[in-house]
Parts: sequence; C-alpha cells; structure tokens
Amino acid sequence: MKLPTIIEAEKLITGAEQRNPGAWLGHSKTAAYCARAIAEQCDNLNADTAYILGLLHDIGRREDITDMRHIIDGYQFMKSLNYDNCAHICLTHSFPYKDIRSYNGQNDCTAEETEFITSFLDNIEYDDYDRLIQLCDALALPNGATYIEKRLVDVVIRRGFNDLTIPKWKAFLELKDYFDKKTGTDIYKLIGV
Repeated sequence: MKLPTIIEAEKLITGAEQRNPGAWLGHSKTAAYCARAIAEQCDNLNADTAYILGLLHDIGRREDITDMRHIIDGYQFMKSLNYDNCAHICLTHSFPYKDIRSYNGQNDCTAEETEFITSFLDNIEYDDYDRLIQLCDALALPNGATYIEKRLVDVVIRRGFNDLTIPKWKAFLELKDYFDKKTGTDIYKLIGV
C-alpha cells in the first residue's frame, strides 16, 4: 500500500486548508482520530494507515466549495501524487450504499466524471479500510466524534434527502454493527462518544 507518511499527510491537509478553509478540516481530523481508535482494535487493520486514510478522505475539498465534485477532485489529486490507495478512499468514502444516486447533495460532476465514479463503484469490492473510512465519515463532526444518527441528520439538514437516503442510513448502521463485532466492543466507547 503506497501512502504518504503521517507527517506528509498532515502537510497535505494543512496545505489544503490554506487553499479552502472550512469546517471540513475539523471533520477530517475527527474522522482520522476515529479511524485510528477503531483500527487499533482490529487485527487486520493498521492504525497509522487508517489515520492517514481518514485524514485525507475529503482532500478534494481543497479545490473549492463543491458538493459531489470533491470526490473526483480528491481522487485526481491523490492519483497525481501516486497515492492510489488514498485516491481509492476519496471515491468510496461517500458510498456505503454502492449507488452514486445515494449521495446526499448535488452532483456537480460532469457526465464523464459521473460515469467514471459509477463504473469505479460497480467494479470494486470494498475492503475493511473502505468500510472503516465510510463509518468514520459518519462519526465525524468538525468539533469531535458523534453518534451516527446525529451526523446523518446533520448531513440531511444541510444537503437534503433523496430516495436512497434510508438504504444509505441502513448501510451506515450495518457498518457500526460490523465494527462493533470486529472490535468486540461498542465503537462509541473507543472514540469517546
């Protein structure tokens, strides 16, 4: 797995914040914290890798205030640095329910980019890093870790509800159950909620 070091990842996120400051940075740091805390209790996950992937999952927000576009912007930026695993997570983190139409918010990608994301999702199998960052994205508010339900409502208030919101919410709750079982505890205890 080719990843930046923790120091390099932190420099990347600091540079991204300088380009486009906002609450997304606190959210990314919280996701990284949660990913590390949960990965430390999973035999098949590396805590530092989880932290890096969590920290950089929204790096596409460096480009501007966008909606779904941040996914492709992050993917392209990480690919340009040859961090393919980070690029992968940039595309998968918003889709625990593997359907591009489940995205809460506007699709501000081009038709070609939308087709690329759709094809990418259709042709991969999620691993535990995908699942972990999807979960941690749903645990992370800018000011700290929270319950999934609180974060999901927060997203819907800001970005809207669609026909696939309920299946997506179920997918997030299934991820929590999955990692509760993997860690042998309630993950909320691990992240201090």
